[in-house]
Amino acid sequence: MAAYGLYTHIQSNKRRSVALLIGLFFLVYLLVYAGALLGEAMTIPAPADVLMRRALTDALYAAPFATIGTALWILIAYRFHQAMIDAVTGGREVTRQEEPRLYNLLENLCISRGITMPKLKVIDDDQLNAFATGLNDKQYSITVTSGLIDRLDDAEVEAVLGHELTHIRNGDVRMLVIAVVIAGVISFFAELIFRLIFQGGMRLGRGNSDSRSKGGAGIAILIAIALIVLAWILSILIRFALSRKREYLADAGSVELTKNPDAMISALRKIEGRGELVHANSAIMEMCIDNPRVGFSNVFDTHPPIDARVAAIVQYMGGHDPGPLALPDLHAPHEDGEEGPEPDQGRLAPSGPWGSAGEPQQGSGKPFLPSRPPIELGGSASPGGPWGPREQK
Repeated sequence: MAAYGLYTHIQSNKRRSVALLIGLFFLVYLLVYAGALLGEAMTIPAPADVLMRRALTDALYAAPFATIGTALWILIAYRFHQAMIDAVTGGREVTRQEEPRLYNLLENLCISRGITMPKLKVIDDDQLNAFATGLNDKQYSITVTSGLIDRLDDAEVEAVLGHELTHIRNGDVRMLVIAVVIAGVISFFAELIFRLIFQGGMRLGRGNSDSRSKGGAGIAILIAIALIVLAWILSILIRFALSRKREYLADAGSVELTKNPDAMISALRKIEGRGELVHANSAIMEMCIDNPRVGFSNVFDTHPPIDARVAAIVQYMGGHDPGPLALPDLHAPHEDGEEGPEPDQGRLAPSGPWGSAGEPQQGSGKPFLPSRPPIELGGSASPGGPWGPREQK
């Protein structure tokens, strides 16, 4: 079915994601069959077709246990995945009192769309990045780096939070966590089987090596190894397929939430190439708003290039692309020896009855207030008010 609008694209992506997750479970069973074929080839001398039939019987017998094992793996991840991610990245949950600016921006976005407020976490890192995690409303959380909070203004931070909220609304976070977990199962068992091959290689060449070769054991082993490699590669490609296309939809969803395409564009330009989280593994980086870790000729990149994402926003949602942006050093001293201003200081107040364009705002982002009220009651106020002196009778 062709997708024509934003929401039909979201539904289409969800259907493809479900199909891809089913494909991941199929890869688990393919890995079980490869392991069974390898076991049969290393235990009995027989022709390759006989070994493949016996391996199929073994795989069907082991399929329920493989399903239970995968389900247990998912259950463990369901319960402890956030704690493991926080342990790796150093994320800590913050409250409104600790991060009032960040908390208020996220709360306003949630209220505007009736979304359950996710937990808010901060990583003490100078890099600029953010990601969402969780499998249900009670677990959802959005994590941002302190560098992103310091370097982006309110509108840009709001755009980043809108991007991550869209991932939650569209079900991307749940799908990606499950995909990473199942792909982890495949990688774990693939590595386990390869270790068994290398450790049992010497035993395979002893004794009945001639009969095994004549019986097709060597062919069966090659087929098993090929299936294991195929399952591992396909699991990686499925993970990439789950995250790559969704970034465009999350960018569009952020603009739809904030009604500010320029903020999303400038946020991406500031984050561009500055999001490397050193302690995060590849699975966590796939969840981030930008993953600067690139693959071979962009084929294995988990995220589209920033240029492509910005071009999509400009084409379909408007806005202006300023090109790559340089970040000012917030702690760079001025000529007078003082540090640079805070992000909210030094902004000009809008012209109008409450201030002039040439006067800076008082305080941190608060509107200008006149020193005296326009009308004074009582005291030494003018007896006639704004209409002149009051006529005495």
